[in-house]
This record gives sequence, C-alpha cells and structure tokens, in this order.
Amino acid sequence: MSSKTFPSLEFETALIARGSRFIIGIDEVGRGAIAGPVAVAASLIDSRSESFSKPWPTALADSKLMTEKARIATAPQVLDWAEDVRVGFVEAAEIDARGITKSLASAAGKALSALLESPVLRSQIASDGATIILDGSHNWLGSQASGVDVIARTKADRDCVSVACASVVAKVQRDNLMIQLSKEHLGYLFDGHKGYASAAHIAAIRELGPSAQHRITWLTKILADGEIDGFAELGEV
Repeated sequence: MSSKTFPSLEFETALIARGSRFIIGIDEVGRGAIAGPVAVAASLIDSRSESFSKPWPTALADSKLMTEKARIATAPQVLDWAEDVRVGFVEAAEIDARGITKSLASAAGKALSALLESPVLRSQIASDGATIILDGSHNWLGSQASGVDVIARTKADRDCVSVACASVVAKVQRDNLMIQLSKEHLGYLFDGHKGYASAAHIAAIRELGPSAQHRITWLTKILADGEIDGFAELGEV
C-alpha cells in the first residue's frame, strides 16, 4: 500500500483563491454494477469554517484504493470534518429506463438538493461563490448542478480531498445498502460482490433469474440471449 496516492487540498485552495468560498466534491459509486442502485455523493467544504483549517482524516483516499475496513473507519471521520455530505441514489429500474448517464445526473441532483436545502447556505453561495469538482473527464451533471460552476477533473477522487470525501461516503453507504438487500434477496450474495459481475453473482443469476434489484438491460452483456429470454415474464425486459 506504500504506492497509494493520498489527496490534498491543493486544487481546492486554488479555486478558493479565485473566489469560491465553497467547494463541493462529487463522486459516484456503482456505475459499473449489474445490480443495485448507483450512488452519487456531494461533499461540502467551507473555506471559512474551523474544520477547513484542521487536518482531514489521515487515511482518506480514493475509496477504490482503500480496504473495506479503512473505508468504514474513515467515513464517520469524513462526516465530522466536512461541512456536510449527502448521497443520492437511483435504483436499477430507473437505470434500465433512462440509461446510466441520466441516472447519475439524477442521483447527483438528489444529493445536491439535500446539500443545498438551507436558504442560508444558498444565499452564502450566491454571494461568496462555489465550485463543484466532479470526478471524471466530462461534465455529466448538466442542469442538476443547480447553477453552480462545475469543473470535471480526471482522478479527482484520488487527488482532491473534497472528492475523496464524497468517494468514501458514497461507497460505504452503497455497500451498506447492498448488505441490507442481500437479506431481502437471498441467494445473490449481494453482501459480498455488492452488485458487481463476479463469477458467483453471474452463477446466481443463471440459477435464480434476476431479482428486482438487477439492471435487466445490462445482463445481455454477460449472459447469452437464450439464457435471459425467460426473464421477460418479470415485466422488466
């Protein structure tokens, strides 16, 4: 783990120097899963708050570079350090109906709506400025950005503290949801693979058919056409 890259506030500090009091880091989890929701987290940093001058959680990193144990331990520390972190979810059926990009934007919109629900905060953003740092190579937020300037940055979850905060909280909350769903949909082992296309997950789908948590339109990528014809009776194909 010695080669792990830890994030810094260098990019956020540059944006603050250019006139943004608030920074909102946004990251998604579950884009590539074949079951369960996609989750998008938005984490808020206020450069004038007491927390901003304090060290962020020492183990904080891109959630993909952290062990499950480290993520679970770090998520509460993130919630203590950041001004606020909110997570929006979009379920499998909506992903099937609208596609992943629109679903990501919808989940982000839910997270931002919760984050910005305070009229006082919205007024402060209007007067003092804010910038969204979005992990990725392009801006998929669209109108869901609520009028806040957006900068899409590749590997922002690795390099930027605000986005790493979002990454960890989104991952932990989605994992917790998949663990709960594993108790409601026995046999799919959601608690282990968290909805991703592991060999055990694919074997379970072949044996049991899809559950209501599966993204039916995605299954053609991993199962032969003949094997998913029987799924139509669920009304989801």
